[in-house]
Amino acid sequence: MGSSRRILGTLGLLSCLALSVHVPAAVAAAAAPGVPASRELARVPFTERYQAVQHGGLVRASNSSIGCRREESPDAEPCAEVKRGAAGVNGDFEMFYSDVDKDPDTYNSTRAELKVPQGAKVSYARLYWGGNLRVGEQKPPQDNGRVLVAEPGGAYKEVLADTVTGHRVDAGSDAYQASADVTPLVRGGGAGMWTVAQLNIARGHSEVGAWGGWTLVVAYEHPREPLRRISLWDGFEVLAARAGDRTVEVRGLDAPPGSAGRAGVVGYDGDRGVLGDSLTVTADSGRRVKLGDSENPFNDVMNSTITEFGRHSFVRQPEHMNSLGYDADVFDLSPALSGGARSLSFRFTGESQGHFLGVLFVQTDARR
Repeated sequence: MGSSRRILGTLGLLSCLALSVHVPAAVAAAAAPGVPASRELARVPFTERYQAVQHGGLVRASNSSIGCRREESPDAEPCAEVKRGAAGVNGDFEMFYSDVDKDPDTYNSTRAELKVPQGAKVSYARLYWGGNLRVGEQKPPQDNGRVLVAEPGGAYKEVLADTVTGHRVDAGSDAYQASADVTPLVRGGGAGMWTVAQLNIARGHSEVGAWGGWTLVVAYEHPREPLRRISLWDGFEVLAARAGDRTVEVRGLDAPPGSAGRAGVVGYDGDRGVLGDSLTVTADSGRRVKLGDSENPFNDVMNSTITEFGRHSFVRQPEHMNSLGYDADVFDLSPALSGGARSLSFRFTGESQGHFLGVLFVQTDARR
């Protein structure tokens, strides 16, 4: 996004949450076939989507779906260098779709590796996708709840969202996140390169900038792995320096002292080099720990990266090091668990120009 943009200018935002269940019949009848009906809410706070205590853990695959094509700002780094990791923000570039599948019927497609351990059983899988509908063009929202997904070596299958959340922001963006339970699909497809195509995101150039991407979160069971508590949370929150912090409380843990753990976060429109955003976690013992690593500084956590413990640990196509507005990072929780924990409080603060928070997933050791 451009340096002068203020995502929350007047805090005049409109949110809508759409669910495929518990929808009144009159509302459902007015919805397009296969697309969840919607109702408006002031905000979409985080709620727990899935949790389990089992021998196993969590893995994920992620990629952004749009990247820079050419520089629009006279001060912008060359686009090719930004793709390799140079500093740059999406509002400084004309943005264009990534398309790796050579299929003329898709206008965007990207792949990422899902590392389900051999011998594991998938217990739950959820696909999240989202982006900005208003850039050089305004994309209609009717297609927010539909993507195409191909398992490793397989053909595309249509996936329809069971949940669609959206924010319309006065300052120039029209952002949404959608998700679907894809457990049967991932059980059949297993580990390997997954492809997601046809995300409804706008291309072009604006001061706010284009962004969009997807993340597949998978819980699995494996008898040879430690007993762990796993938890998946989602919502859609606007974070900015003047809008206040957001806190997600994960309770019901039974992590003994010295436990290992990890926390994953999906965010939208975070800018590399725009400081002020942070993620801290406090255990019930009162110890507060800043989460970050070599690729995600403590004061610039949402900085357009897709990493795990500060490493690029799985294959992506394309593999842009600066994803220009899409974050899907996994952090080491072990320092916060050194004294054990029955609860963890995750506190998110926004950068000066704001970003969106969509997903949090947590894995901690549990007592046997």
